[in-house]
Amino acid sequence: MAIQLGRCIVVVSLLALISPLCMGGGYGGYQGGHGGYQGGYQGGYLYPQFYDKSCPKAKEIVQSIVAQAVAREARMAASLLRLHFHDCFVKGCDASVLLDSSKNIISEKGSNPNKNSLRGFEVIDEIKATLEKVCPQTVSCADIVTLAARDSTVLAGGPYWEVPLGRRDSLGASISGSNHNIPAPNDTLPTIITKFKLQHLDLVDLVALSGSHTIGLSRCTSFRQRLYNQTGNGLADSTLEESFAAQLRGGCPRSGGDNNLFPLDRVSPTKFDNLYYKNIFYGKGLLSSDQILFTKSPDTMALVKLYAENEKLFLEQFAKSMVKMGSISPLTGYNGEVRKNCRFVN
Repeated sequence: MAIQLGRCIVVVSLLALISPLCMGGGYGGYQGGHGGYQGGYQGGYLYPQFYDKSCPKAKEIVQSIVAQAVAREARMAASLLRLHFHDCFVKGCDASVLLDSSKNIISEKGSNPNKNSLRGFEVIDEIKATLEKVCPQTVSCADIVTLAARDSTVLAGGPYWEVPLGRRDSLGASISGSNHNIPAPNDTLPTIITKFKLQHLDLVDLVALSGSHTIGLSRCTSFRQRLYNQTGNGLADSTLEESFAAQLRGGCPRSGGDNNLFPLDRVSPTKFDNLYYKNIFYGKGLLSSDQILFTKSPDTMALVKLYAENEKLFLEQFAKSMVKMGSISPLTGYNGEVRKNCRFVN
């Protein structure tokens, strides 16, 4: 499907966006010949070979169990990917999202973005239980979640990337952070940009990581406002393509049906590709937070157009941005712990 994208404008906009990433400073990429990664802004050296000696079968075990889970339910790939996002955006990638409530902990599972929505905990539990038999108290829950997100992406047809490892697990959770830091479906674009900037993620990361919505499902309650009362005037979102809106109303009424599910990418809901961006281009993004990438900023619009036209570039940037996101404020060294059970601190 050919799309006329106005190449010159796109290139100029992208140079302005990407040039800070190419200056060699700031967040950085892989450091040196050993494949290490300087994670986050609190230090901590992560590298893909972290478990090669202490638990050489760790990656193989994670991949095998994730593959079984996705084979049972294709949707699980998106669920495990989302679990990683919702972990990293709160206190960094430290598996705080996995903790159940206890005497001293209020679980993030009860936050607005996560309640009755976040999934995949049982898969992580199965991975952890298997690893504890092979390599007791060695592989952190934070690393398991990060590897599972990569493996899920690959199983859905997306890119492969080396995952820097060595994260440790948090000793607590933050339901307040979960309620306030995770981008919401009806957030404005400036709010979403700010939430990404707080994690040291830029516009390129924002648009590329939003491409994870090429797989998975969303609940009616997450986009109902677009169908009936987007700006408080009782009218549908004018940026939503009319026939698509009518189709959505058929399964998402004004009241009730909150948990009715709809594919985020209506064309290929279980395949990791760039059709998410093509949908947005034609006014068929499901969530408001998807569509505003095209309608509220010339810079994000340029990136949407670019990824809609060039799937290879999207997949490459998605992998880079996932490594960057996965390295937000990791606990390393003697910070945190390696949990025996991902739902409780030791």
